[in-house]
Amino acid sequence: MSGEKVLRLGLSGVIGAAFLPVRAQARAFYNFQTPVTPIARDVLFIHDLFLVIIAILFAAGIGLLLYTVYAHSRRRHRTAATFTQPVGRKQWLWASTPFVALLIIDYVVLGIPALHSIWALADTRGAEMTVQVTAHQWHWQYQYPAYGIGFSSDLSTPARQIDDRAPKDKHFLLEVNHPLVLPTHEKVLLVLASSDVIHAFWVPAFGVKQDVVPGYLRQTWVEIDKPGVYRGQCAELCGVGHAFMPIVVQAVPPAQFQHWVAAERAREAAVQATASATYSEAQLILRGRQIFQSNCAACHQSNGLGLPGAFPPIAAGHPFAASAPMLAALRARGFYRHGLIVEGPVPNHIRIVLHGIPGTPMPSFAAQLSAADIAAVITYERNDFGNHTGDVIEPATVAALKDGH
Repeated sequence: MSGEKVLRLGLSGVIGAAFLPVRAQARAFYNFQTPVTPIARDVLFIHDLFLVIIAILFAAGIGLLLYTVYAHSRRRHRTAATFTQPVGRKQWLWASTPFVALLIIDYVVLGIPALHSIWALADTRGAEMTVQVTAHQWHWQYQYPAYGIGFSSDLSTPARQIDDRAPKDKHFLLEVNHPLVLPTHEKVLLVLASSDVIHAFWVPAFGVKQDVVPGYLRQTWVEIDKPGVYRGQCAELCGVGHAFMPIVVQAVPPAQFQHWVAAERAREAAVQATASATYSEAQLILRGRQIFQSNCAACHQSNGLGLPGAFPPIAAGHPFAASAPMLAALRARGFYRHGLIVEGPVPNHIRIVLHGIPGTPMPSFAAQLSAADIAAVITYERNDFGNHTGDVIEPATVAALKDGH
């Protein structure tokens, strides 16, 4: 086979391999998720344009290299050039062409679409709805100010899957108990805040990744053009429960969204009514077990043994060593004595779950859990994991402490 044929085959293979990701389109498993917002489509366009450009440059560079090796080889009786810098107009033209071409590619071909995308992402005007998103270790809280509703979105992957005691499904660590519901074809402003550390709100199909920094309000927007379920994650390492902080967005048509709002208002009214209801110990423990696995197991572990030095065990009588401020806080609340975790007073237990412990990883759950949920999880904790206090906490008790009585 002649050298020219080898060169042609080599260049064909290089160009074909370089363009393979572009031809695969966004639906391929090794490429971007299919975009469903204007920003995501812009991002995918810039990505594909960049791939085309680098594929052309790569093919041209390799082609020139192969041609030079073939055409200027010693076998063809070529001798090496002796010049060390461009001489004459023609050589200066060849030397400056790559520099000018890269400037055009960088600031025009890629720069203009990228600048358009940045401007579009920063333009939050004209939003038809606002959703407040608050990041916590390790869950998300969503508030709809115009509708007076809000809820906490927590990981719902079963503990058996997390502990490798059951097969993992395709949405492992990407399922929540309450997804964020948004209408399609409406511009939705997302106002993001953090209650503790730096998090990041990231949904690939939306083309949005926004850092959420404590003490600051961040804004971004989405306008979803296709109903469906879209999944994302916290994209900033935020602690031991970082992997248990998924984002699930359910996009529905506007009419269906209004039906959901009505149902959500009825659900919240029912939750408020539970604060005055009375439950049996068995009912509270059953409900508390579910609440514990969804909200507490990431830190205290599903077996209640916690993590040495970071998260105390739930079971009384277990040794625990940690920083002096954490041990002092536990001791002041009656939950630490002689190096062991003990069951402290019920009111203090309720206050810990309601308000957290400042200066420690224990967060406040007053805004995320109802009075009935808190009563259930405390009843469960005080009557499981080897604890046998017999305490039964009613929602009314929690509600009274929550209101400051």
